[in-house]
Amino acid sequence: MTVEAPVAPDAPDEELPAGPPTPAAALAAAAPPSLASEPAAEPVIGVRQLDGGIIEVALPPNREIEGPEARVAGAAVRALADGRRAPVLLIISGVVGVSVEARQIYTGSIAATAFALVGESPVDRVIAHYLLRSRSETIPAEFFLSRAEALEWLRPYTSE
Repeated sequence: MTVEAPVAPDAPDEELPAGPPTPAAALAAAAPPSLASEPAAEPVIGVRQLDGGIIEVALPPNREIEGPEARVAGAAVRALADGRRAPVLLIISGVVGVSVEARQIYTGSIAATAFALVGESPVDRVIAHYLLRSRSETIPAEFFLSRAEALEWLRPYTSE
């Protein structure tokens, strides 16, 4: 599996234009060798930094997210955060499920100042609540049906 940008081509950055895309080669280097060599045709978790310091993570729809790919995405988030904490926009629209291991990786992030989860359906909301169930109480998190509302909610967390 690789992690590459851009993510969510159907989700324009009206409020916060995208910064320079993260080089896929640098992200693949963070992956274990078994993951870095998988074919590019495999759905990927997209990770990019938006202007304002928000890090967007887009999970691929129509599949279950497992631990190994969550670890690669987590490494990409930490690389983009560059030793600082940053707000994370997590796009979960259409995801079938998230494994226990992947959930622990996402909710155990020490790089996040806040999580905004964005989905479209009641199933997305259930998955968001599943993800949020084991999160640290010190990291604010909310579920949104609108990407624009999620970005607006994350703005105050960009200065930490």
